[in-house]
Amino acid sequence: MTVVPPRFRRRTALWGLVAVLAVLGVLAWWLRPFGEPQLKGDLTVSTGVRTGVYHRYGQLLEQALARDMPGVRVRLETSQGSQENLQRVASGKADFTIATADAVAKYRADGKPGAERLRGCARLYDDYVQLVVPAGSPVQSAHDLRGKRVAVGQEGSGVRLISDRLLSAAKLDPARDITAVSIGIDTMPAELEAGRIDAFFWSGGLPTNAVRELSERFEIRLVQLGDLLEPLQSTGSPARYYRSAVMPQDAYTRARNTSAVATLAVPNLLVTTEETDPELTEQFTRTVILSRDRIGHEVHAAQLVDLRTAIYTDPLDLHEGAQRYYRSVKP
Repeated sequence: MTVVPPRFRRRTALWGLVAVLAVLGVLAWWLRPFGEPQLKGDLTVSTGVRTGVYHRYGQLLEQALARDMPGVRVRLETSQGSQENLQRVASGKADFTIATADAVAKYRADGKPGAERLRGCARLYDDYVQLVVPAGSPVQSAHDLRGKRVAVGQEGSGVRLISDRLLSAAKLDPARDITAVSIGIDTMPAELEAGRIDAFFWSGGLPTNAVRELSERFEIRLVQLGDLLEPLQSTGSPARYYRSAVMPQDAYTRARNTSAVATLAVPNLLVTTEETDPELTEQFTRTVILSRDRIGHEVHAAQLVDLRTAIYTDPLDLHEGAQRYYRSVKP
């Protein structure tokens, strides 16, 4: 009979315990849902007006984040749009937001506080610029808005930024040649329906629910803006972020357009700052990309979020955490 020395028995037992713990560790990692981080805390996402695409997208993204990051409490804050969103993130009042690329470029060009801290997480979907009038309106282009009452978006909104530029490209002074009405998409449809304005500008994903719902109760038409692209781009950055686009005739099935409508589009970016935790940013970016189809069932614009183009967040550099995510899924 062979006698095993006590010291050897203790050493064997110790190594056995180490092996068991290693196996349990691997099993715990393997059984944990893929991509679920051990993150806890609060974060704020600045969205947009309640009836706009930004806010609805944020609501659905909040649900996806609750599944993927159960330890993180997400709070949504409505806003007037891109310009206000950037101010909030740059000042630390919000952690993530959505803003159009042209608004980001202007914020940086103007040297606004915190501009150098802004970072991109993803290029999302494009906003389409929409000029909406009653179906019987004589307005056939932006040039015809002279003397009209036009809703141009609220101060701090991306719509206001774009509408001012478009009016200037149409050789109209927003302060003298039209009656500019500073309201947002939450009240624009009702004001048009009541006849208190003659037209309104909107920039958003297709379709925007507020415009669609208006078309279902009031006869509207969308006015082409394609002829303004060249004079607009001639002004240089940040207008270079606009591109030629076409709104399909069925974008709003009840609108009284008989063909597709030429317009302009500008990309939306998911924005944070360089100080945001890389692991949090990586997980947030992962959820944005992987929830595309689920969110896209309700917010159709979200279907255009594409992993192949998401990394192009010009004029912002990619955040370190977003870079980690894209490297992890690179084929």
